[in-house]
Amino acid sequence: QVQLVESGGGLVQPGGSRRLSCSASGAIFSIDSMAWYRQAPGQQRELVAAISSGGGTNYIDSVKGRFTVSRDNAKNTVYLQMNSLKPEDTAVYYCYANIQSRSSLPTMAYWGQGTQVTVSS
Repeated sequence: QVQLVESGGGLVQPGGSRRLSCSASGAIFSIDSMAWYRQAPGQQRELVAAISSGGGTNYIDSVKGRFTVSRDNAKNTVYLQMNSLKPEDTAVYYCYANIQSRSSLPTMAYWGQGTQVTVSS
C-alpha cells in the first residue's frame, strides 16, 4: 500500500513564501511523474506544477516565476516552493504521483489528502 503525506500548508500574508512537502511511503519500486494540484472553493482542481522522473518541469502560467517544483528521489519526496504568494493562490493543494509498486506492475496514480494554503492579510 502506498501513501502520500503532505505538509507545509497554513496561513501566509500576501507576498510571503511557503514550502510544501509530500513524501511517498509504502510499497514503492519506482516513482514516475510527481505533481501538485490545487482546488479553490467552487472551482475545479487544476494542475499547478509537475516534475518528471528526470527532473523536467512544467507550470501553469499563473505561477511561472513564483513557484518552483523539485524532488528528492532518495527520499521519495516532492516539494513546491511558493514565493510572492497572492490571495488567488488560496486553495487546498494536493500532491500527486505515478508510482510503480512492483517491477511487474504498471504505474498507478496516487493522491495525498491535501493541505490548505490561505493567503490573506
